[in-house]
Amino acid sequence: MVDKNRDGAGSEEPEREEPIIRDKRRIDPETGKVREPQGEEHDLSHEELVDVGPADEEEASVLSDDDLDILSGQTTSDQLAAERLADLQRVTAEYANYRKRTEANREIERERAIGDAVKGLIPVLDDVERADKHGDLTEGSAFATIAAKLRTAVERLGLTPYGEKGEPFDPQVHEAIFQQPTPGVTADTVAEVVETGYRLGSTVVRVAKVVVATPA
Repeated sequence: MVDKNRDGAGSEEPEREEPIIRDKRRIDPETGKVREPQGEEHDLSHEELVDVGPADEEEASVLSDDDLDILSGQTTSDQLAAERLADLQRVTAEYANYRKRTEANREIERERAIGDAVKGLIPVLDDVERADKHGDLTEGSAFATIAAKLRTAVERLGLTPYGEKGEPFDPQVHEAIFQQPTPGVTADTVAEVVETGYRLGSTVVRVAKVVVATPA
C-alpha cells in the first residue's frame, strides 16, 4: 500500500484563498481627495465605513466657526466683514486711549521728578530775591551773575514764580497771613507778597504767602 502521505501523491491540500482587503475610507490618504463610491460600496451603510482618520480630522479642522456659519447660511460674507471691521475699530480706539493715558502719566511723573529736584532750590531763590530787594545784586557783580544763571536754570526746568501786588486774592494759590481792611477796596486783593509762590507746569510747588486787602 503506497503511503500517499510520504511520496506526496494524493497529499494535495486545497489552496487557501488570500484575504481580500478593501479600503473603504471615503478620503484617499495619499491625495486627500474624496473618493467616489463604486460598485457595492453604494449599498454600504455608514457604520460599515472606515472611521475618519487623522488626515480627515486635519482637513476638517481647517474650517473656522465663521467659515462653518457662512457655509450653513447663518452668516453672510458682508456680515462677517462688518464684524471684523468693528473689531479692528475697537482695538484701534483702545490703543489710542492707551497711548493718551501713557503720555499723560509720563508728563505727570516728569513734573513730579523735576518738582522734587527744584524744591531744594526754592530757599536759595528766596535768598536771591531778598538780596535783590535790599540792593545787593549790583549790576555787573559776580553775585548778580550767579543769581541770573540760577533763575535761568530753574526757568528752563519749567519753574515759574507767581504772586504780584494788586492781583485778586485766590485761596487756591494764595495763603493769607494777614488781612488788612482797606478803604476803597471792593474785593479781596493782594496788598503785599511776603513769599513768592512757584508753579511747575500746572502744579503749584509752593503757594504764595500774601497780605490781603479786604473791603473796609
